[in-house]
Amino acid sequence: MTGPAATAGPFFIGRIRITMSAVSRPFWIALGAVSIFFHLWLIFSGLVPNLVSRPLHMALALPWALVFVAKTPWQKISGLILTVIGLAACLWVAFNHGMLGDQYGFLVGNLQIAISFALLGIVLEMARRAIGWPLPSVAAIALLYGFFGEYIPGEFGHGGLPIESMLGTLTIAEGGLWGSLTGVSVSIVAIFVIFGAILNGGEAGQGFMNVAGAAAGRLRGGAAKVSVISSALFGSISGSASANVASTGAITLPAMTKLGYPKKLAAAVEAVASSGGQIMPPLMGAGAFVMVELTGRPYVEIMVAAILPAILYFLAVWVGINAFALRYDLPGVPEKDRPDTRAVIVTSAFFLVPFAILLWGMFGGGYTPQYAACLAMIAGAALLFLDGNLQFSLKRTGERFTEVCLSAGRQVSMIAAIILCASIVIGVLGLTGLGVKITSLLLSGSGGMLWPALLLTAVACLILGMEVPTTAAYVICVSVAGPALTELGLDPLQAHLFVFWFALLSTITPPVCGAVFIAAGMVEENWLKVAGTAMALGVGLYIVPLAMVANGSLIDLAANPVWALVAGLKVAVGLTAISYGLISPRPVLVRIASGVLGGLVIFVAGV
Repeated sequence: MTGPAATAGPFFIGRIRITMSAVSRPFWIALGAVSIFFHLWLIFSGLVPNLVSRPLHMALALPWALVFVAKTPWQKISGLILTVIGLAACLWVAFNHGMLGDQYGFLVGNLQIAISFALLGIVLEMARRAIGWPLPSVAAIALLYGFFGEYIPGEFGHGGLPIESMLGTLTIAEGGLWGSLTGVSVSIVAIFVIFGAILNGGEAGQGFMNVAGAAAGRLRGGAAKVSVISSALFGSISGSASANVASTGAITLPAMTKLGYPKKLAAAVEAVASSGGQIMPPLMGAGAFVMVELTGRPYVEIMVAAILPAILYFLAVWVGINAFALRYDLPGVPEKDRPDTRAVIVTSAFFLVPFAILLWGMFGGGYTPQYAACLAMIAGAALLFLDGNLQFSLKRTGERFTEVCLSAGRQVSMIAAIILCASIVIGVLGLTGLGVKITSLLLSGSGGMLWPALLLTAVACLILGMEVPTTAAYVICVSVAGPALTELGLDPLQAHLFVFWFALLSTITPPVCGAVFIAAGMVEENWLKVAGTAMALGVGLYIVPLAMVANGSLIDLAANPVWALVAGLKVAVGLTAISYGLISPRPVLVRIASGVLGGLVIFVAGV
C-alpha cells in the first residue's frame, strides 16, 4: 500500500489488522523517523558495540509490535506495560554492555535473572502479536527443552544447563537474542526495508506496472504476463508474498478479470508471481541477508548465484500462461490501457535510478550492500519530491515521507520480532546440542543418501513454512538440515538455496497457502481451485531447487558462466516441457510424455 490513501486506513502486519488508534499518529511518524535515522546512523557512524546496537534495535521495535497492533483496550494497556518493561531491560543491557561483556554469558544475581526472563517473555509476545502463535510456540518449546531436557531419557536429552549460564548466553551475550541473526536484522535487513519503503512511497510501483505493461501488455495472455513482471519487480523489494499480492494484485487482478480471465487463473498468476519476488535479485527479502551471515558468503555472490534459478522460475510461469492461453482466450491488455512511451520512461526512472546506484555501489564502488543501499536511498528520497509528471507538490511530498516513516517503522519491527524469536530457537539448539542430534537423525533416516535427505528436508520446510514466515522457516530448517546436507556432499550455498526455496512452498501449497488465500479472497474464488492452478503454474518452485542439486553449475554463474548458462538452458528446456505437460489441453499421453521427457532432461546427466 502506498500513497496518502494508505496512511488513512487500516494496516496489516502479519495476520493482524491494525489501525492508527493505539496512540496518536504524530507519535508513530516520529518513532518511524527515529528508527530510520538510528539504523542509518549505525551504518555511517562506524563500529558500535553489538550489545548496544542490537538491544536498541529491539527497543525501537517494541512499541510497534506491542502497542501499534493493539485492537482492544486490554491489548493497549498490556502492550504499554510490556513496552515499558522491555525498554527498561533493553536500555539496561545497552548501558551495561561493558560489564556484561566481562561476565562471559553468566548471570549474576536475581535482578539479572529477572531481566533475562523479561526479555525472553517479551520477545515471545512481540512475535505472537506480530505474526501469530506458531513461531513463538516453537521458541517456547525450545526454551522448555533447554530448561528440562536433562530429564528426557535417551539420546535426545541433554546433560543439563545451569540457569544462569543458559539465560545469560541467550540474553547478555552474543549467542541468543543479540546473536548474529539479530546483527543481520540491525545492519542489513533494516536498511533494505527502509530502502523498499522509500521506493514504495513514490512512483516506483507505478513504474513497475508501466514497464510490465509496455513489455508484455500486447502479448497473448498479456494481462497475466504484466502481473508476472510487475510482481517480480515489486516482490524483489517487498520481500513478502502476501504484501506483494495485496499491492500489485489490487491493480492486476481487476484488470485480468475484466478481460474475462478465469478467476482461479487470475488469482493463481498473482499468487505465484508474488511468491517469486522473494527469490528474485537484487534484494530477495530478508532471507538472502540472513544467508550472508549463515554461509559467510558475500551478498553479491549469493545474488549472482540466485539469478539463473529465479529466471527459470519465472520462465516456467510464463510458459504456463502460454499453455493456459491454449485452453482459454486470454487477450492482451487493450491498447488504450497500455502506458505510453513517455510514461514508461519517466516512471521507470523512479526505480531504475536507485537500483542503478545500488548495483554500482555493490559491483563498481566495492561498497558493502548496506552502504550501497544508503546511497541508493538518497536518490530514492530525492525522487519522492516528484510525481509521474515530474511536478512538485509540498503536500504530496509530506504525505509520502509520512508514509515512508510509518511503513519503515512497522516493517522493521515485524522482521525484528521474527528474527529475535528465531534467535531463541537457534540459541537453544546450539546450547543443548539438539541441532547436531536432529542432523544425525536426518542422516540415519535417509540411509546416508543425498536424495532421501533432500526429500525429508523439503517436507520439513513445507510443514514449518505453513506456520511461520519464510525467513524463520529457512533459518530453523537450515540450522538442523544444512549440516546434514553438506555432510552428504552438497556445497553449503547449494544447501542453503535449496532450503530457502523450499521454505517458500507454503505460499502456494495447501493446506496453508498465504498468497493463495489473499489472491482468492480478492477475486472471490474458491481457494482450492486457485491453489491447484497456482501449483501447476508455479511448478518451478518444486523443480528448480532439485535442479540446482542435479546441475551444480546452475548457481556457479560468477565462476563458470559458460557452464552455468549451459545448465540453465538445459533446465529451461526441461521446465518448459514439464509445464506444457501439466497445463496444455493436448491429449493425456502427449502431456505425460512431455512431462517425463522434461524430467529426464533436467535430472539425467546433470551439468
